[in-house]
Amino acid sequence: MNAILDAQGTQKMGRQNLERLRNAGVEVAKYHSGLWPDPRRYNNRTHRKLLMIDGKIGFVGGAGIADIWTGNADSPQHWRDNHYRVTGPVVAQLQASFAISWLKIRGEVLHGPNYFPPLANTGPYLAQAIRGGAHYENLDLMYLLAIASAQKTLRIENAYFLPDDLVRKELIEAAKRGAKVEIVVPGKKIDQKLVRLASRRHWPELIRAGVRIFEYRPTMVHVKLMIVDDIFVSIGSGNFDNRSIRLNDEANLDVLDRDFAAQQTHLFENDKKQSREVTPEELRGLHFANPFQQAAGLVAPQL
Repeated sequence: MNAILDAQGTQKMGRQNLERLRNAGVEVAKYHSGLWPDPRRYNNRTHRKLLMIDGKIGFVGGAGIADIWTGNADSPQHWRDNHYRVTGPVVAQLQASFAISWLKIRGEVLHGPNYFPPLANTGPYLAQAIRGGAHYENLDLMYLLAIASAQKTLRIENAYFLPDDLVRKELIEAAKRGAKVEIVVPGKKIDQKLVRLASRRHWPELIRAGVRIFEYRPTMVHVKLMIVDDIFVSIGSGNFDNRSIRLNDEANLDVLDRDFAAQQTHLFENDKKQSREVTPEELRGLHFANPFQQAAGLVAPQL
């Protein structure tokens, strides 16, 4: 058994728990565990949420392994998230993402049938794994191309919604050409208050263009979901922020199928029902009224 842990994200895990894993036979690798020998790597973290079993079954989505992902989004201490079990040839693509990271950390190549067994088709969905990271533009380009292709509907649910200028431009263009653009984001129960402040600075221009934005109320929504024209779906760990696009290692899964898109739309609509729509009136004068908003905007590219 192999496990890759983000060094920063698992700081609270404690040495004792780490030793328990190793004593049980788990080979544990810490991703960028310190500043030496290259301090530039410290800001590059692994944000992937992947689990592969015998190279035949994969899990991908936004859920990590912590108490906040227990329960069922039934309190502020239990987050709302999506995670998916997958089978078939796409599992090898997810496994390859893990194997590349393992090679970078440990210098070992994971190979052979224990990691990459023959995989037959197991369902009707067309699926492709998208590997994001500091040296990959795959995630950024995929999001941009998907938004640019939207003709009728574009639904986005994202935990940390800080799109850059180009993504905002494409969202506005999608709304202007008649696509119904709806975005669900965390409300006041967000774990990163600065992200919400920085994000709201750009909402007036989006709403003026016809984009509808909803704030989820019950708890922190950690979902990463995009549905385009009721046929294309992207799920995984990638957020619409600079950290996911240009700094972190991420893993998304793209699926082309109307039935699957309908299932995800049902989840999206259910979350939207538990959200409040942001109005133009409450955002009036946003750029000037709140000095904290101004400060958040300055540091937004680093979030």
